[in-house]
Amino acid sequence: MDSDLPEMRQRKIIHIDMDAFFASVEQRDHPELRGKPVAVGGGSERGVVAAASYEARKYGVHSAMPSVTAKRKCPDLIFVRHRFDVYKQVSRQIRDIFEDYTPLVEPLSLDEAYLDVTENRKGMASATEIAEEIRARIWETTQLTASAGVSYNKFLAKLASDQNKPNGLFVIKPAMGPVFAASLPVKKFHGIGPATAAKMNRLGLYTGEDIRNQTLDFLEQHFGVSGRYYYGISRGIDHRQVRPDRERKSIGAENTFFTDTTDFDTAWGFLDPLIDKVWRYVEANDIKGRTVTLKVKFSDFRIITRSRSGLVPVMSKPELTGYVRALLEGVFPVSKGIRLLGVTLSSLGERAENETEQLSLSL
Repeated sequence: MDSDLPEMRQRKIIHIDMDAFFASVEQRDHPELRGKPVAVGGGSERGVVAAASYEARKYGVHSAMPSVTAKRKCPDLIFVRHRFDVYKQVSRQIRDIFEDYTPLVEPLSLDEAYLDVTENRKGMASATEIAEEIRARIWETTQLTASAGVSYNKFLAKLASDQNKPNGLFVIKPAMGPVFAASLPVKKFHGIGPATAAKMNRLGLYTGEDIRNQTLDFLEQHFGVSGRYYYGISRGIDHRQVRPDRERKSIGAENTFFTDTTDFDTAWGFLDPLIDKVWRYVEANDIKGRTVTLKVKFSDFRIITRSRSGLVPVMSKPELTGYVRALLEGVFPVSKGIRLLGVTLSSLGERAENETEQLSLSL
């Protein structure tokens, strides 16, 4: 164990990830869609793909892609409207299966979760056997497939679940962990987005091994507090615990531009898919948020945020869109190019069933 990172008890972690969840539910419930390229989301000119079936993914269609781009890549693409009430019901069935094995379940979204099965309700010694049993029960209960990753920490378990998709299982044992992490391109690391991967590449860091060859001081100098996390995962080390009661305080999305912009219309065009992503999470999880925040990073890396809070929650995507646009208008004109924009909805809580009216935010 590396002397710069504390040693902790080795655990047995499973990451379960449903395969093309929204699209698979639609294909399950509508037999005429099976075997065909399907996209869940708006097929309008300004629509965005929420999920894509594996048949659609073969054409390069993926979530968060503008619908017009998806249709261009796959002319036979079939768009279907989302049914979040159904997805939530199926997700609850899956969650009930997880809880038969362990109370330590940390959902990441409707279709994926971490499970700590070091000590489990079945008294089973093998995490791999538990993962196999859970996948079989999910199929029996929902007629949907799930992929699973098994390892000794969250980072490696999540990477493992992506190795044999769809409908696969992959195990990274303790002896494999450091070697597996070292061999991966940095863009494959969970938690390293395109912008950070590009920065790492500029520093000569292309693989986990390249990161591992750097000192902790070097990584913290270039990546701040995240440097310590990168230092650990490049060695197959991740001490984060599975947190079943994790309370999400905000939901946000951001994107770094390849070219800085000072043009309002260009900046606004980049915000549309971010707003869509945030609102899909709100709908899927039946939550509400009162505070809308716009994040702007300029070409000199200066960051500003602009927020507005209301007495009652934002109740529709058009409302959220209007608030974000007003915040962006308040930033312009700009003297420096914008390199990143982000949208966050906070002050979250569950949506009340009788909550039907909305007061306007004071802008």
